[in-house]
Amino acid sequence: MYSAFVMPDKMLKFTDIDQQSPTKREVSIRKDDFSEIYGEYIHEKAVEQSSRCSQCGIPFCQVHCPLSNNIPDWLKLTAEGRLEEAYELAQSTNNMPEVCGRICPQDRLCEGNCVIEKSGHGTVTIGSVEKYITENAWNKGWIKPIKVINEKNKSIGIIGAGPAGLACAEQLRKHGYQITIYDRYDRPGGLLIYGIPNFKLEKYVIERRIKILKSSGINFIQNFEVGKDSTLGELREKHDAILIATGVYKAKKLEILGSNLQNIFPAMEFLTASNKKGLGYKVELFDNGTLNAEGKDVVVIGGGDTAMDCVRTAVRQNAKSVKCLYRRDKKNMPGSAREVGNAEEEGIEFLWLSNPKEFLGKNKIENIIVDKIKLGETDDSGRRKPQVQENSEFKIKADMVIKALGFDPENLPEMFNSKDLKITDRGTLKINFDTMETNLTGVFAAGDIARGASLVVWAIKDGRDAAVSIKKFIENKRAKVA
Repeated sequence: MYSAFVMPDKMLKFTDIDQQSPTKREVSIRKDDFSEIYGEYIHEKAVEQSSRCSQCGIPFCQVHCPLSNNIPDWLKLTAEGRLEEAYELAQSTNNMPEVCGRICPQDRLCEGNCVIEKSGHGTVTIGSVEKYITENAWNKGWIKPIKVINEKNKSIGIIGAGPAGLACAEQLRKHGYQITIYDRYDRPGGLLIYGIPNFKLEKYVIERRIKILKSSGINFIQNFEVGKDSTLGELREKHDAILIATGVYKAKKLEILGSNLQNIFPAMEFLTASNKKGLGYKVELFDNGTLNAEGKDVVVIGGGDTAMDCVRTAVRQNAKSVKCLYRRDKKNMPGSAREVGNAEEEGIEFLWLSNPKEFLGKNKIENIIVDKIKLGETDDSGRRKPQVQENSEFKIKADMVIKALGFDPENLPEMFNSKDLKITDRGTLKINFDTMETNLTGVFAAGDIARGASLVVWAIKDGRDAAVSIKKFIENKRAKVA
């Protein structure tokens, strides 16, 4: 138990110590490679910045974290130099704190709601401290495979090796269940491996976590397509429960004139090619210049984090110019303001309040006709509706266009050869939100395939919640048999 009189010695330093983030590498240097742009705290800085926490009675940082991470307590432990305890507390609610510390939009979640940020003192740098204590734990060898005390003869099949599937697998393995993860790609990680660029999340971060899970007895089957290699029905017969955690990867369409021209690509196609190249693959469409931005006038359409990943990747591929078209203003962008700032530093030109009207070219894209936009009344999302300004169109040059407009679910009932699997009007899997079970008994769903395209931290949360429901389902079934 902490003594109340000790707290002022270690905490509440925000009036004396200014906010200080880890240093960012110089733009001129970081634009030439795909390494992470942020350095790490040295121990003294991590302790110092953690001590700025006000230990407020109602921790809004925790309230606005999807995982309800116990942030004030692990900040206090860090400030006191009790780093192993800080890590244990952080990982107790988060299966991948080293990932969330790097890629969560903290400016919209925990840090954006920090009490001392609201009071004008600058937020506690929560994400950077989370990254620090986790990296320290890896370096000290504190992160070890799961030791299963009581092996159970019940098996769970998980479809999808992204954050939701991995989180669920780890939680269930802790209880001794036999876990097999089926994934259609050649390596686990999903979006974390092939969708997020190295300058935000280097691949070794995912690979070492996967290695720990494999050492914990979790079985991974790669290059496996449900519906081709086995139907969903066949997997249900093989396992006591199934979790579907495929994510959503189908690009939203942009139906305007000229959409059939060459050199117009979905964001994930562009990012996957770049990430595979970074992993050492031979990528023909990259090598022949098709999915390589080098020397091109690149235009990215969209305003979320995926769009920021695309523009910043294009810069690192030595594009001739990079523009980002977004139909609302900077204030109303859905992505992280921090990522927009990084992109601006790296020379990306933002065309706010702009929307593509028509793609022009003979066979390949050459120009885009763009409408200027004004914002009208607010819509259901609380943001003002974009409206085209009459006679406002202008033309910009483009020989590569990347559409980063979001993602829709694939048609899983058809893909899985399971026509009785129910979906919503949005194409996501229809689930009981209390249990996360689909209309098929013993088949659960988590992550983007159930909630729609969202954040990695929400996928981890869903995976953990699904694990609780699956455990209850198996125990109830066993009780009925008994």
